[in-house]
Amino acid sequence: MSYPAQIYSGESGEATAWRVPADSAPDVVYRRTGNRVRYLARGTDTTGTYGLCHWHFAGPPTGPGPHFHRTMTESFYVLSGIVTIYDGRDWVRCWPGDFVHVPAGGMHGFRNEDGPAEMLLHFAPGAPREAYFERLARGIEDMTPGERDDFMRAHDNVEPPD
Repeated sequence: MSYPAQIYSGESGEATAWRVPADSAPDVVYRRTGNRVRYLARGTDTTGTYGLCHWHFAGPPTGPGPHFHRTMTESFYVLSGIVTIYDGRDWVRCWPGDFVHVPAGGMHGFRNEDGPAEMLLHFAPGAPREAYFERLARGIEDMTPGERDDFMRAHDNVEPPD
């Protein structure tokens, strides 16, 4: 395996790093659950190579059921608590330090069934997931079934057929 194509052609490097302080305010707060999300790296920050979120489950069991993405991979790294992740076959309890990678097309879901938990959620390439998370945080109960289907399709969330 070789390195990917060059994406920087400068000669001396640049001062382009950024920092997200650990105590920075969440970018999204889910009104019904209190879940909080901090965007550590948006796809727009990484020229579309990846996105990274710090996800904090406040306590009540929440999270998406089984689904897959056609355009991106998704990875989960548990920081604290227990996150239950659907691996396409079973719901698996994941502990701090556990890592789960889901290739594009891989059926998955995640939830916290055991109280508060935190994880890093990584997706590549860097799709514009922020609008998806922000709309979910406000609730989608007011959407018609057709609007919900359009919303999910627009954000590459594909649920398995019944």
